[in-house]
Amino acid sequence: MLLPYPPLRHAEITKMAVNKKKPAQDLDLKRLIGRYLSYLEVEKNYSPYTIRNYKAYLERFRKWFARHYEQEYINRLTPEIVRSYRLFLARFENERKEMLSRTTQGYYVIALRAFLKYLAKKGIRSLAPEKVELPKGESRQIKFLNRQAVERLMAAVEISSPTGLRDRAILEVFFSTGLRVAELAKLSVDKIDLKAREFAIVGKGRRIRVVFLTDRAVDWLSRYLRSRIDSWKPLWVRTSGRKSILDTNGESQRLSVRTIQRLVDKYRRQAGIPFKVSPHVLRHSFATNLLTNGADLRSVQEMLGHKNIATTQIYTHVTNPQLKKVHDKFFK
Repeated sequence: MLLPYPPLRHAEITKMAVNKKKPAQDLDLKRLIGRYLSYLEVEKNYSPYTIRNYKAYLERFRKWFARHYEQEYINRLTPEIVRSYRLFLARFENERKEMLSRTTQGYYVIALRAFLKYLAKKGIRSLAPEKVELPKGESRQIKFLNRQAVERLMAAVEISSPTGLRDRAILEVFFSTGLRVAELAKLSVDKIDLKAREFAIVGKGRRIRVVFLTDRAVDWLSRYLRSRIDSWKPLWVRTSGRKSILDTNGESQRLSVRTIQRLVDKYRRQAGIPFKVSPHVLRHSFATNLLTNGADLRSVQEMLGHKNIATTQIYTHVTNPQLKKVHDKFFK
């Protein structure tokens, strides 16, 4: 016959009750940040680049918090602590004695607020995210190339070699589509529909959008593809250097984001353009050209892949000359 379990002693009951409480390590800030980054990757489908930035922003907060407070439990966070952290950001200097811009400080605060919003969603007690006020950003002065400067940049490419054909096609596609450099770098040959002059791209936040090619971009892309003797998948590949015979799809030959950034600046210098031209400047030039020629802001938002139209509104500076023309028309 089975004997009944002996009655639990008071000490054992107390021990069980304590074990039912959430372990202190579950409120460890480093652990929670790790969970949040996994959430961004799996549930929010954020790009690796965005996740890397959030990790850097939150790691700085975690290390600062750990230096100033005995236990880095997130439930001890208060508005006063956040204000102290923002003062730290405002006074921070790197090893080159450079301070953080107001915009960069804002990124740190935005990341912290988003993290607190995640904690609230998961039922973890902490400071309410709405108590973290977002700083006012600096007025952004964007750089862009007018049409004449774009033509000078294109003409700087020597097109007598396979490398030149590739680089000219890269510049043409940039100005035709307004792609981000990471989006352009990951393009594959089989995804480009030259006949329809369009293709789909998975952009920031894993959002899918359709981008369009000009006739000129199609022409240069066709020339570049005809010059290739491989059947590799990547659209942009190295034209020199050692090629692995084991790499059947050519992924090891795909141009990196950094390589594309360098080649854009190389042709900027050859064209005599007096300021640094990054791929993002070409993206700005694409948007500016659309608005100058009468495109509406909502359409530009869709073509750029902006989630919020407020992001697109940084380009409204180009409408000022048009407004002046309207004003002059009615006040002659």
